[in-house]
Amino acid sequence: MIVLKRIYEPASKEDGKRILVDRIWPRGISKDKAQLDLWMKEIAPSVVLRKEFNHKPERFEEFKEHYIKELTEDEEKKAAIEELLRMIGEEKVTLLFGAKDEVHNQAVVLKEVLEREAEK
Repeated sequence: MIVLKRIYEPASKEDGKRILVDRIWPRGISKDKAQLDLWMKEIAPSVVLRKEFNHKPERFEEFKEHYIKELTEDEEKKAAIEELLRMIGEEKVTLLFGAKDEVHNQAVVLKEVLEREAEK
């Protein structure tokens, strides 16, 4: 099971494995407060793609297309996907992100990709 959650929300026992999927550490969150099991910087969108998107909802569909391409073509990201799929097979995983927009962000795209891959 995969759940999405803003890192600014309190940690919970129900979160399972807590994994931050942002390249940049979220402002105002201490490592203690984050209660992470893992920080997967490598699965985040490239710096160029992140800057092009700039959290603008009108750019989300284009961002999504490019990010999915990165996830399926970049060797480091493909390895991270495999690791996440293994974890998801073992326990609940909460993908943590810092974006204010809970609908238009990379974690939403990543969850969709992981769920599609898990069904194969």
